[in-house]
Amino acid sequence: MRSPFKDLPREVAVLAAVAVAVAVGFGVVAPAIPEFARSFGVGKTAAGAVISAFALMRFVSALGGGRLVDAFGERVILASGIGIVAVSTGLAGLAQSYPQLLILRGIGGIGSAMFTVSATALLFRVVDGRSRGRASGLFQSGFLIGGLLGPLAGGFLTDYSLRLPFYVYAVSLIAAGSIGFGFLTSARARPDPETADEESPAEPAVQSTSLAEAWSHPAYRAAVVANFGTGWALFGVRMSLIPLFVTEGMLLRPVWTGVGFLCSSVAQALLLVVAGRYVDRRGRRPAIIVGALVCGLGYVLLAMSTWLPAFLLAMTAVGVGGAFLGTAPGAVVGDIMRGRGGRVVAVFQMSSDLGAITGPLAAGWLADSVSFGSAFLISALVLFLAMGAAIRMPESLTR
Repeated sequence: MRSPFKDLPREVAVLAAVAVAVAVGFGVVAPAIPEFARSFGVGKTAAGAVISAFALMRFVSALGGGRLVDAFGERVILASGIGIVAVSTGLAGLAQSYPQLLILRGIGGIGSAMFTVSATALLFRVVDGRSRGRASGLFQSGFLIGGLLGPLAGGFLTDYSLRLPFYVYAVSLIAAGSIGFGFLTSARARPDPETADEESPAEPAVQSTSLAEAWSHPAYRAAVVANFGTGWALFGVRMSLIPLFVTEGMLLRPVWTGVGFLCSSVAQALLLVVAGRYVDRRGRRPAIIVGALVCGLGYVLLAMSTWLPAFLLAMTAVGVGGAFLGTAPGAVVGDIMRGRGGRVVAVFQMSSDLGAITGPLAAGWLADSVSFGSAFLISALVLFLAMGAAIRMPESLTR
């Protein structure tokens, strides 16, 4: 069987392995965080604030992380970011009060932003345009696989001890950081064959792409809009509103939430590599259009029906669309970048985080004030707006 990493730089496999280790650890600690916060005698809102603090600090520190990448290079910032998350997580497991836990999780969000921006920037820099979609899909599959495996172990560890998952997460992060720092020593940019100068040296001096240069390109702006829609629909509304819709809107047992998420995750995992190849062969623009359209139709189906088979079909469609939205916009950013582009990647990542923050708030307000259907329809509208931006963008893949 042909390896999906065939013909790709070694760094892609290393970054995918790092993604698995990071995602497994995050999945292990996720079930324990709210319960551990509640053990200090705080309410549900305060317990949720521990999770929000991590996401908020990721968002506000991403641009700073991008500047550090441009200044010191991806490998150093990647290892440093993972190290910050590892230390803060281990100390969080030792926390003796709620404020300590809240502050340490916020510090972890800063390290997470540094890791995400540096890893993504490095991935885009070492892969040429002909393989960028496939490489993005493999990198995302690492997070998806880790995200599926982690919560299984996390549930058992949380039953045994509320502090143990934090220590396991810290160890997994140390392993991830060691992998990244040890195996990414020779990371170098791969010039695109279509644009490379035959008389230029094999390893030219590292260039840098400014945010102003990237933003002037309509394809980059479309990618940012698409990533905002991805954060809103896949990371925000899907995680926050679907469980409530199953139990309160469809009046089903919580187990069907798990089944729906499984349908979505399996569909996305199976199609990530396929979507990556489509992105590299057919182009970034049609892939974003397909992803936003299919995912948006999935949310329209959620809004129109409370029938269980329709729910499972809609969740599968969201996963299928997510496979294309998880690869194509990132490939556009890689096409626009020349050399390092920490701030370019940071703003792209911030758009997803912003969607993940605002989506649950807006959709949750609509679900409370109007209906679940209206919340899902506004999510579909966000995705269709992303599709419209993709229709108007120029193709960034150089053929």
